[in-house]
Amino acid sequence: MVQTKRFTQAAAGMAALALLATGCGGAGGDESDAGPGGADGSAAAEEITLTVATFNEFGYEELIEEYMDANPGIVVEHKKAATSNEARDNMNTRLAAGSGLADIEAIEVDWLPELMQYPDQFVDLADPAVEGRWLDWKVEQATTPDGKLIGYGTDVGPVAVAYRSDLFAEAGLPTDREEVAALLEGDWDTYFEVGRQFAESSDVPWFDSGQATYQGMVNQLPNAYEESDGTPVALAENAAVKDLYEAVVTASVEDDLSAHLEQWSEDWVNAFQNDGFATMLAPGWMLGVIEGNAAGVEGWDVADVYPGGGGNWGGSFLTVPTQGEHPEEAKALAQWLTAPEQQIKAFVSKGTFPSQVKALASEELLGQTNTFFNDAPTGEILANRADAVDVTPFKGANYFAIHQTVSDAIVRVDVNASDDAASSWEKAVTAFSELGLG
Repeated sequence: MVQTKRFTQAAAGMAALALLATGCGGAGGDESDAGPGGADGSAAAEEITLTVATFNEFGYEELIEEYMDANPGIVVEHKKAATSNEARDNMNTRLAAGSGLADIEAIEVDWLPELMQYPDQFVDLADPAVEGRWLDWKVEQATTPDGKLIGYGTDVGPVAVAYRSDLFAEAGLPTDREEVAALLEGDWDTYFEVGRQFAESSDVPWFDSGQATYQGMVNQLPNAYEESDGTPVALAENAAVKDLYEAVVTASVEDDLSAHLEQWSEDWVNAFQNDGFATMLAPGWMLGVIEGNAAGVEGWDVADVYPGGGGNWGGSFLTVPTQGEHPEEAKALAQWLTAPEQQIKAFVSKGTFPSQVKALASEELLGQTNTFFNDAPTGEILANRADAVDVTPFKGANYFAIHQTVSDAIVRVDVNASDDAASSWEKAVTAFSELGLG
């Protein structure tokens, strides 16, 4: 799950992380039982409190209650940040300080590579009890070169297109989800062209945010900002990224297809209640966000389609920082929360699509529908979207900071209207150079 703030905050976070190179945390435990209470029930033998820090919507509220019911000696406190960036800033600050983190901290895949540089700050979660649980590439993302596993996978983010069927009808476009999928089948040019057709008969913006649309586009590049060995690609020479930037800015501003909102801002949240836009890119975890923000609004649906074929946006992990006082109990809880059975329940609750092999083959998952989205078969749709993903982008230690420079450039043009496309790109190039990456 990905959100953006200002580059200066990202740079400050990187500076805080740099302090970690001088010290390490304490040792972790070796609890291997994934079920409640641990292998010998030791977690329930004493009254302890575990804190779990997540962001956005993980679907864990009811699961945490279930875990406490099964483990009377454990109290679990859930801390939920509003955005991924808020969680990242908190983690960077408290890692550098050496104290203050939750027993379990959720991390998002785009800033996971930053933390992989400091594996001693996290308990090694490798355990025979969870071997083969996740998709291979999900495990690889959180595994250090020497085999330490610092995170248990929660969700992945296969992306579909969410749309307002009522607004489509008013503009004379088809509303049936299969017909909408056929209408949007193609590349990003197709998506923007249909948007221009929509705009001929509607005053409602086609999509929510240039910044968010770019995120979906860049996730289809195998090496957006870094070579596979981690070498940064100079932004001034990055033709692939510049082409995407120009395409989304043109669609957003020149064609006026954007609602000109910064994703996760208050205005963006409020727009769900006032016909703010007709479509948006919707990874599985976004479905819960849409439903929460658009409560009481009718017409939302999901089409089994994505520009360019397939894409994965986001996906998270649970880590156990070595700062915690109860690493074994925290590891046991993290194992339980990320078991297939629990992740299916999280999907039913908030749409977070599981990364567990057993869950992905579950008829329960594939048969799920979502009442809010006009009874859309979201389990089947997201499974199809996951099958369509054919690119796993490389994201190294500098991915987040470099991405921020381009995201900020789009916001300047699309939201703030403070720059034209050319001048904002030049500012992004300058911001990249200030990162000191060569």
